[in-house]
Amino acid sequence: YVYREHAPSEIVEIPPGEAGQEKEARYSMLERLADYDDALMEELISDIEPPRDQIFDDLAKELRGGHVAPMFIGSAERGAGVTRLLKALRHEAPGVETTRARLGVAETGPALARIIRTIHTPHGGKLSLSRVLRGTFADGQQVVSASGGEEKISGLSWMLGAAITKQSKAEAGETVAFGRLEGAATGDAVSADTRNGAAVLPKVRAPDPVYALALAVKDRKDEMRLTTAIAKLIDEDPSLVFVHDQEHSEMKLLGQGEMHIRVALERLAARYGVTVSTHEPTVGYRETIRHVVSVRGRHKKQSGGHGQFGDVVLEVSPRLRGEGFVFAEKVHGGAVPKQYFSSVEAGCRDALARGPLGFPVVDVEATLVDGSYHSVDSSDMAFRTAARLGMIEALSKADPILLEPVLAVSIYVPSEAMSRATSIVSGRRGQIMGFGPRSGWDGWDKLEALIPEGEIGDLIIELRSATSGAGFFEAAFDHLTEVVGRQARDVMAHAHTARGAEH
Repeated sequence: YVYREHAPSEIVEIPPGEAGQEKEARYSMLERLADYDDALMEELISDIEPPRDQIFDDLAKELRGGHVAPMFIGSAERGAGVTRLLKALRHEAPGVETTRARLGVAETGPALARIIRTIHTPHGGKLSLSRVLRGTFADGQQVVSASGGEEKISGLSWMLGAAITKQSKAEAGETVAFGRLEGAATGDAVSADTRNGAAVLPKVRAPDPVYALALAVKDRKDEMRLTTAIAKLIDEDPSLVFVHDQEHSEMKLLGQGEMHIRVALERLAARYGVTVSTHEPTVGYRETIRHVVSVRGRHKKQSGGHGQFGDVVLEVSPRLRGEGFVFAEKVHGGAVPKQYFSSVEAGCRDALARGPLGFPVVDVEATLVDGSYHSVDSSDMAFRTAARLGMIEALSKADPILLEPVLAVSIYVPSEAMSRATSIVSGRRGQIMGFGPRSGWDGWDKLEALIPEGEIGDLIIELRSATSGAGFFEAAFDHLTEVVGRQARDVMAHAHTARGAEH
């Protein structure tokens, strides 16, 4: 077909070079339909061309039965093919009775609808696009949602593109927009049963994010506008995730890829007037030590009146990876009074916030073995300061080493793309742990690997490029591993440059 704007479509001949491909694709489709239609199977076996109406009837029947998922081709921008899609949804897709059965909703009871999308409009406020599953809703009716309290429908309308038509009521099977249900979210059930509340319907879980960017506003006063606007974007698109990273003082926006995040930021600027700059998120590097050292930390200050005095001897040693920080005391003879032990521990923890390499310190043990105090000048703050000074000296003497986070990554690709996926992993300092067929997915493989977090950033871009947009992955923190040589020097130099830019 050749689509003509504001005119009927024109049927054209298939080019000779592609006619064979069309026949092959058509026969493959008919074979799939024949799996559920014995009459069609007999026609194919007998080389009888099935009637066109029979094929459409089979498509509609098997679509309603959930056996096939047809693909419609068109252009939403120009409206080409949209009418055919709407006709399929109205006449050929499963009806509301099938939807109720799938969701476990009884046929009778108070009016019930499910929110399938949320839209924030400049003038109309929040619109909850919903499908009515049971009963009838009216404009101004009191309703209750699964995640919010009791609210009133402030406007009920049909939506077709940008056109909005006001309605007085909506009945089962219709898809309408409820106005200003501020407490309701996408996926929630909305019920007219204000006494017992709305039912909790099964929700479609948003996919885990695979791409992230750190956001920064030019003016600090715009941060509140940014968080408010992004909350509305996430309300509309639950697959977006917004995170405040306290450790690195970063705001991160996570989504399904570079284009997904880019479109979200364009909406942020166009609809809410918030412009942000972006950069790669900071990787959560850590550091630890490799040797046991013993140091004395001493804090003495006299400035008139009561002075400050604290004196501790610390033995600092490495621990196994993932065991964290432990404080112990082996003081004999009351060299350091017990009431100061907690302050010594707090001082040690203060020093761990930033080690000699510039990163948080993990997996060390600090033991208080000796010290001294003054009956007048010693205090909690004095011992905390002495312990911090001692710990800082110990960490620098104990051969510090950089640690980088490593993620356990599961990569899913079509089987023919497995060799390209393994090359991508190897090029990112990854370690392949195993691979094989993906359970329940014919023609797909699963690749298990360990990849440093610093190499994950644009993995989804390269992976989709190598698989025509089909590949994806899941990742979770696995462990910390040592980084040495040039890689460690580059990381520390980059961190030093970033801190200099902040100040």
